[in-house]
Amino acid sequence: MGSVKEYFKDLGTGVLSLLQGLQVTGKEFVTPKITERYPEDRQTYKWPDRFRAVLELIYDKDGNHKCIACGTCERNCPNGTITIESKMVDTPAGTKKKKLDRYIYDLGSCTFCQLCVTTCPTNALQFSNDFEQSVFTRSKLVKQLNYLPEKPEPELTEEQKAALAAEKEAKIAAAKAKAAALKAEREKAAAAPAGAAPAAAPAPAAPAPADDAAAKALAAAKGDPEKEAKIRAALERAAALKAQRAAQAAQNPDKTDK
Repeated sequence: MGSVKEYFKDLGTGVLSLLQGLQVTGKEFVTPKITERYPEDRQTYKWPDRFRAVLELIYDKDGNHKCIACGTCERNCPNGTITIESKMVDTPAGTKKKKLDRYIYDLGSCTFCQLCVTTCPTNALQFSNDFEQSVFTRSKLVKQLNYLPEKPEPELTEEQKAALAAEKEAKIAAAKAKAAALKAEREKAAAAPAGAAPAAAPAPAAPAPADDAAAKALAAAKGDPEKEAKIRAALERAAALKAQRAAQAAQNPDKTDK
């Protein structure tokens, strides 16, 4: 008797479930169709702005991009999808500048994480909505994003040329003034020992050498005023230090060196 009850109970549950499913199916018969008619409506359909299809450089109306070849996007790409090739060029100002040579992008290994776009310091990248990228070989998925030829550096204006010339002349004048001051200082140092030699003062400008080593050093520096002046200055400092120690010893006779 119990098995008969279970049978009809399960039968009723199955019929109820079937009716619920037919109810959902019946609603779909009268629901408007939303099937996309691709590719017939590709010219009029508006793709979502957040859709990421392929990476591209942003060019302005004059054919210029903002990429400075810093390599930030290449370093942040988790799959090594981006390869930056740069080159050094000469500017009209006479300096060196790094410029983009080739921007290589492998669409086949891109995960569309957008780290390259969000970390670009100059906002030079974006993802387009062009998803029709089907090809027969993976090599065709490797794209060069800077498809336009790189433009040369713009020529300087007359104001910029004048400013650069004035800056260059100022640097040259400063270097000449520095060299002249250094030369005058050397001549003064060289003339000081020579002028003090014939003086009849009882004490010479530099103390006499205390030992043979100092005498030999002065003899070896003869003919080189700059070197001789340095040796005499060292002898003066040594004599001053010796006199200071002697004065301290005289003031404190109890504290003698052992």
